[in-house]
Amino acid sequence: MTDAASLKETNLTLPLLMQSAMKVIASDPLFAVGEEQIRGNTYRVFQNIPKNLGQFFAEAVAEQGDKPFLAYEGERLTFRELHEKSLRFADAMARRYGVKKGDHVAIAMRNYPEWCIAYVGLVSLGVVVVPLNAWWKGDELKYGLQDSGAKIVIADGRRLDYISPYKDELGLTVILARDEADGADYRFEALVEEGDARPIDASIAPDDRFCIVYTSGSTGQPKGVVLTHRGALSTLYSWFFISRFLEDAIGRSIVGDDPGILLAIPLFHVTGSHSIFMLSFLLGRRVVIMRRWDPEDAVRIINEEKLTNFVGVPSQSFELMRASANDGLDTLIDVGSGGAKRPPDHVEKLAQSFAQAMPSSGYGLSETNAIGSVISLNMYQERPGSTGRPVPPLTDIKIVKDGVDQPKGDVGEIWIRSPGNFEGYWNLPEDTAKAITEDGWFRTGDLGYMDEQEFLFIVDRIKDIIIRGGENISCLEVEAAAYEHEAVAEAAAFAAPDERLGERVGLVVYPKEGASLEASDLHEFMSTRIAAFKVPERIWISPASLPRLGTEKFDKLMIKKIAQQHPPALTV
Repeated sequence: MTDAASLKETNLTLPLLMQSAMKVIASDPLFAVGEEQIRGNTYRVFQNIPKNLGQFFAEAVAEQGDKPFLAYEGERLTFRELHEKSLRFADAMARRYGVKKGDHVAIAMRNYPEWCIAYVGLVSLGVVVVPLNAWWKGDELKYGLQDSGAKIVIADGRRLDYISPYKDELGLTVILARDEADGADYRFEALVEEGDARPIDASIAPDDRFCIVYTSGSTGQPKGVVLTHRGALSTLYSWFFISRFLEDAIGRSIVGDDPGILLAIPLFHVTGSHSIFMLSFLLGRRVVIMRRWDPEDAVRIINEEKLTNFVGVPSQSFELMRASANDGLDTLIDVGSGGAKRPPDHVEKLAQSFAQAMPSSGYGLSETNAIGSVISLNMYQERPGSTGRPVPPLTDIKIVKDGVDQPKGDVGEIWIRSPGNFEGYWNLPEDTAKAITEDGWFRTGDLGYMDEQEFLFIVDRIKDIIIRGGENISCLEVEAAAYEHEAVAEAAAFAAPDERLGERVGLVVYPKEGASLEASDLHEFMSTRIAAFKVPERIWISPASLPRLGTEKFDKLMIKKIAQQHPPALTV
């Protein structure tokens, strides 16, 4: 086991890290950096990594072999066993349903081993996999399926129930995994049994698409983010590179000699699919799946499985800290966060509370395959408000205001450029053009600044969204659901600050003239129309029409300011 206690005494400096990084690049051909043309622009790339994710999985499994990999409530799979099941599934999908490279196939289920098996198999086949948000309800799932064009869905029982009313209308073939439910066309387990575990040669090029992941932005409906094989691999090997040069700088592994991580966030997010699941193939890391988040249960699993790593949204790491006060988490080395900004005061509390584990953090988006910046160890303790420096050696970050690059310390929009950047938004060329510059920079919509040593600090966002425990929520989508209520004349959604989740969904409504509107009735009404995490948890009933700007748009800053001066009519 890594002497994790000594990690707390590590004093990393930028010169030391740069020296180790250059040493690893020079000595390991895997991290040799060159240049490639990607969608008309030149990017730094790793020259010697696998060309596609199918090759990546095959090579990683050849390396990891029969090491334990995936665990779920008593079920165990080695790296080899999971890969063989994936190949069988892919072979059966190709034979029975004619699934081939370029087809769109959706996965709609909670975190199950079947999710992982299907994902690896489909991606290896060259399919564009569409991982749908498992918290969505019927209309939301219908939208994702219609928008992505996926005609085959691998679903669990709950998602099948939501999809069934639209099955014939959308012409869907549904493959049911694990659960018992009516209305499926075939069983997942039967496909795995009838397929052959033979190698797949799908002739997948690095810049072929592999995934469409949905993310909420400032527009009403979620956008499909189109990711490529090279984009995902660039992210994975950049993180692997960090682990290698940190090991050189520190003199020991930062993930432990027997690494294991708890999967407690959804796989349909890039943090779950990329930084936990796929990265574990490179690290030889065990992954233990939780059925649902419960901090006390998380403590039990980490101790029983002797896990070394935890990655979750900031609220989860804070709840884990509180739940472990009596039991301790002696094997835990790293407590990472992603999906939302961690409150600075949490950093010191986490470092003090865990005997050996050190907090770390990163910043990335669906549009960047989760890559952006990273910070850990003493550097995080010294700058708890930062999300770190750009991930080397392929990622660049700059701050831009009114089209002009800003000097260190000045606030502007955060722009990211790397081969990990997405191809574009599915079927949304205008949105893509607004988000990606001609020379390949992605405009994140987040506001921040960089200090003299290029540590990034996020201070605000341009986009009209709420980030609740790592979930992006479109204010416009919340407002649209409120307007479906016959008594609502005006509605404005905004982020209500929250110590545990960072932000919760706040909503101010002005009733139609003569109409009676109860906050509890509105909450119940909206609960039937949108996913639970989008339903307002703070509702105010305004006695007057909502204030507007000169453009006639609602003045969200003023609405939020006035609302927070009064108690809400409903708090959930």
